[in-house]
Amino acid sequence: MKKISLVIMALFYIFAGANHFRDPDFYMRIMPPYLPWHLVLVYISGAAELILGAALLVPKLRQWAAWGIVLLLFAVYPANIYQYQVGGAGFDVPHWVLIVRLFLQLPLIAWAYYHTRPDPDILEPAL
Repeated sequence: MKKISLVIMALFYIFAGANHFRDPDFYMRIMPPYLPWHLVLVYISGAAELILGAALLVPKLRQWAAWGIVLLLFAVYPANIYQYQVGGAGFDVPHWVLIVRLFLQLPLIAWAYYHTRPDPDILEPAL
């Protein structure tokens, strides 16, 4: 089960990271105004998601990648807060969705943390 979880998480971050480059405007809309260099930060966070997602599939890098994702999720949380504060940042979503998104970060952090622990059953390559 942990192996399946790992592959799903890796693919999730690889695709999410790629989307930062495919559609940076989507992410620019939720950048808090107090942060500088919005486009650069969108690309950096996208690259981090791509790299960390791929690194999850490399057994020697897996734990470091999972810790990196935990840190990344904390780093991008201000964008979620900002989107909630401004009522969606131009996205036509119900208020309750914005609240759910704020709390969704917690299970994502727990999911990444789950993979910070070594598991002798999945020391071989995940794919």
